[in-house]
Amino acid sequence: MTRLLFSNVSRFIFSLLVAIGIVAPAMADNDRRAQQVPMLPKYQHECAACHIAYPPGMLPAASWERLLNNLPRHYGTDASLDPATVKQLATWLTNYAGTYTRVKEAPAEDRITRSAWFIREHDEVSAATWKLPAVKSAANCIACHTQSDKGDFNERHIRIPR
Repeated sequence: MTRLLFSNVSRFIFSLLVAIGIVAPAMADNDRRAQQVPMLPKYQHECAACHIAYPPGMLPAASWERLLNNLPRHYGTDASLDPATVKQLATWLTNYAGTYTRVKEAPAEDRITRSAWFIREHDEVSAATWKLPAVKSAANCIACHTQSDKGDFNERHIRIPR
């Protein structure tokens, strides 16, 4: 009973510290790891040449593995890389892959935009918004998340194009 009471009191104090800004809100969410990880220059160079370098935590390790094993047919593009680069990327991506609750299951076709958490986070975005010339698709994160190229998807940096 004492342990339960202490646990509830601890949670209340921690929540209070989050609310008044002493503890970062991201620390309060046990299902989240830090979104920003040290960027691997090779990943940035190879992947961000065509799209933003999606943070590895957005997909589970199994999805990253399938994507790397299918680079010659990477969503209609030949994104083949030499074996040493693939190995380096695989090690880094799986090391930082999403392992927390919201990303534990691989989305359809290993697409971030088809994951349950992505759909939940974007449920208020209208179909018309996705079709705006400045947006074009849900995969174009930078259109609304102005700091996404730096791995920062914080809501305070969202600007919906008109």
